[in-house]
Amino acid sequence: MSQKKHDEDVIITTISRLMIPFILLYGLYVMVGTEGAGGGFQGGTVLAAAFILLVTAFGINKGREKMPESWNALFKSLGLYLYAGVGGLLCIIFSLGKAQFLNYCAIPLASIIGGPATRGFWVSHVVEVGIGVTVMGAFVSIFYDLARKDEVLEEEER
Repeated sequence: MSQKKHDEDVIITTISRLMIPFILLYGLYVMVGTEGAGGGFQGGTVLAAAFILLVTAFGINKGREKMPESWNALFKSLGLYLYAGVGGLLCIIFSLGKAQFLNYCAIPLASIIGGPATRGFWVSHVVEVGIGVTVMGAFVSIFYDLARKDEVLEEEER
């Protein structure tokens, strides 16, 4: 099976090299840059869009070098663990029998980190990062599946 060489355009590759770090930084900001909960899904889609830009500019082979498909399974599993483990299990354990799923205030971080204003602040960010990493891994996995389907269709046409 021969791999088709990706045609690189100088303008697209140069702009992509400049923009991808800023897109990744913006995705992280969207995930955890706010004071409250929210932004994990949106940040994950921005991170996935940065990866899709990389593949568009440099080709699917370069994308598979930078982020192998096995990493997608790792990111999806890690993100789900952060969401369910920290946001779910720890909140249920520390809610003392009330079984409050995603109740960030149930975790006694105020005595560890600081005053009552920080209660639940770090836990909500960990949960948002978990959501974002899961979404990014899922979207990149979907992108790989679509790219593989396109490769199979091109081989059948030959």
